[in-house]
Amino acid sequence: MSNTIYQFKCNDIKGNPVSMSDYEDKVLLIVNTASKCGFTPQYEGLEKLQKDYAERGFSVLGFPCNQFGSQEPGDTEAIQSFCDLTYQTSFPLFEKIEVNGDNATPMYDFMKSKALGILGSKGIKWNFTKFLVNKNGEVIKRFAPKDKPSSIEKEIEALL
Repeated sequence: MSNTIYQFKCNDIKGNPVSMSDYEDKVLLIVNTASKCGFTPQYEGLEKLQKDYAERGFSVLGFPCNQFGSQEPGDTEAIQSFCDLTYQTSFPLFEKIEVNGDNATPMYDFMKSKALGILGSKGIKWNFTKFLVNKNGEVIKRFAPKDKPSSIEKEIEALL
């Protein structure tokens, strides 16, 4: 369990604690999101993945983050409203977090150490960095912000 994301708890967008073990036996795409980013239209692709694969044991998990260009300035209600109204998201959203630095959410520190970025860096470079997690809770791969959700589809299918 200590080599999986199942050891972590995170608060959902309404502030309720959620154990990542609730997602056991699911393939996950964990994404740090933002409402005012050039990559924000990826919400559409993320939602398509959610709709296409949810019944097969897949989920996108969205973690709003304001660490990159202050592109997620809103409070919880504003974030939820934006996602609901603009992209009709159905995948779980969590409380706004930090992904880098001393206040980074422990699950993100863990994922960054398991799937390094370009040139072996641990830090998250920007919004919409994606981590693919298998059904055993193991971090399989990190995808760059520019990687469109549709480009990850084959790798998701391979894990389902």
